[in-house]
Amino acid sequence: MLSVELHAHSALSHDGRDPVDLVLEQAAAVGLDAVAITDHDAFDASREAAELAPEYGLIGIPGIEISSSAGHVLGLGVDERIPPGLPFEGTIERIHAAGGIAVVPHPFQSSRHGVGAKVSRDELAQADAIEVYNSRLLTGRANRKAERFARSRGLPMTAGSDAHISEMVGQAVTRVDTDGERTVDAILDAIRAGHTSVDGKRTPWRISFRQAGGGAKRRVKRRVSSLLE
Repeated sequence: MLSVELHAHSALSHDGRDPVDLVLEQAAAVGLDAVAITDHDAFDASREAAELAPEYGLIGIPGIEISSSAGHVLGLGVDERIPPGLPFEGTIERIHAAGGIAVVPHPFQSSRHGVGAKVSRDELAQADAIEVYNSRLLTGRANRKAERFARSRGLPMTAGSDAHISEMVGQAVTRVDTDGERTVDAILDAIRAGHTSVDGKRTPWRISFRQAGGGAKRRVKRRVSSLLE
């Protein structure tokens, strides 16, 4: 079983803090086998991470967290940036066309752009997998709801740290059974087939608040910089 981080952010995300090398260092330090940097509507850091990952003993999975018109969707294994603003179904189609799989993160957390409030259960079931454990939880209720939904539809299940600072990479991991093969394609195929289990723990509240506060400050700074350009 490979230990895989499928949901992490770098400084390229509007609310991320750390560069690619720190994310990869942390992933290696906590014993992960593979990591996907999934920045918000940005792909360059993930491409860089995928190229550099072998230097850290890791498998680098290219990815992106896309802001569809219904909410967030992870595109894993894609070879290009997927534009934001497309309908949920169209976003999934673009992910598949780019060679990836579509994983819906935190689907029932509407405050964090989960799609569950804006798409039907049948539409949600078109995803390749559902993130059933997101470590940035408060009560865990939304995670449990996501797991119940995935089980009711027989959908593959994943976990993600949703780390916006490097220290939180590896808080929640997906255990992927690739039958010993250590490649991106093997990981994606195993996720599609549901050969996964999840293992995670809550991001400490003080860290979640620090992430949120730091993200807000960075968004304001970037907005002011754009106005001054």
